[in-house]
Amino acid sequence: MFDIGATELLLIVIVAVIVIGPKDMPLALRTAGRWIGKMRRLSGQFRAGFDAMVREAEMEEMEKKWREQNEKVMREHPQGAPPEMEPTGALPPPSPPKPAPAPSPTPAPAPAASAEAKAPKPAAKASDPQLPLGEGKEQP
Repeated sequence: MFDIGATELLLIVIVAVIVIGPKDMPLALRTAGRWIGKMRRLSGQFRAGFDAMVREAEMEEMEKKWREQNEKVMREHPQGAPPEMEPTGALPPPSPPKPAPAPSPTPAPAPAASAEAKAPKPAAKASDPQLPLGEGKEQP
């Protein structure tokens, strides 16, 4: 900061001991320490205030850029435009739906019932594991 070397510091200490005297030296150092602490706190507050002003200026600049980009996007892609007018390149445009076949004027014949459906089902036995107890007994 002030670029004080070891020799300059030694010279200051010798002059301080001669001028102030060894008896009052601790009080003088304590007072000097308080003044240095106050200057550091003041410079820290100044630096913090300056940094806050820089951050606010940067934020305002970024908000201005974001506003301009948002306006550009809104001009390029209005909300009322159909989706096919807004190409994004992500997916190909959707194909139009195919028309359904026209219904035939004559009704289709009913499917023939299978032989299994017409055949009578065998009676269940008491030993059938799928039936609950007491069901499936043949009645006379």
